[in-house]
Amino acid sequence: MADEPAMGLYGLTKRFGTTLAVDDVRLEVPKGSFFGLVGPNGAGKTTSLSMAVGLLRPDAGQAHVFGVDVWREPERAKALIGVLPDGLSIPERLTGRELLTYMGLLRGLAPDTVAERAQELLGVLELLEAERTLVIDYSAGMRKKIGLAMALLHGPRLLVLDEPFEAVDPVSASTIRTILQRFVGSGGAVVLSSHVMALVEQLCSHVAVITRGRVVAAGAVDEVRGEGSLEDAFVHIVGGRTGGAEGLSWLASSSD
Repeated sequence: MADEPAMGLYGLTKRFGTTLAVDDVRLEVPKGSFFGLVGPNGAGKTTSLSMAVGLLRPDAGQAHVFGVDVWREPERAKALIGVLPDGLSIPERLTGRELLTYMGLLRGLAPDTVAERAQELLGVLELLEAERTLVIDYSAGMRKKIGLAMALLHGPRLLVLDEPFEAVDPVSASTIRTILQRFVGSGGAVVLSSHVMALVEQLCSHVAVITRGRVVAAGAVDEVRGEGSLEDAFVHIVGGRTGGAEGLSWLASSSD
């Protein structure tokens, strides 16, 4: 349907033992949007995204991608999604090109298509100079970029990225930002989680704040942040208190 959101989460719930990690999360990501998901550590961001893309089965609720139920039609839904999980675990004893070739063939792409797309992705993501380098020897930034290449390889309509800029150097981060902006500009949608409010404020058109497993604010970035910064709004919304103003007097340098 034309009015279906790129991603819709409807009542997603997940418990781990007695811990309610995700509590009735409801969220819609508009088509053509750059959507940020922010929250404190342990808020439920990763768990929510894992259920949204079919990596973790929810105890209750539904996740749809362009109207396709992720858990009822997983093959059809996953063909629409490119995923970069946090702490990505990938075959490390392969070069970047070998890894993309393996993943492309695993997805059923034609060998010629895989070879063409792998060459283009390695070039755009500035990984051609590491042609003979095994992934195990990649830097943090290179690993994020090859992970993004894997997510883009099959031509998805939605990218779901968990902390895509964590531990990434400024040059690699700039490259990743450019690729994502081009993806959204060409009609795709991006959902990313991040702890860096300034990054979300700069990149995203929409944002949702999640804390204690629940979405407590969502909408266009300008609406959520109000008249201040997104970081100020975030601290106010989650009920946090900034620390560091008291104690540790022994760290002050002596005047003697």
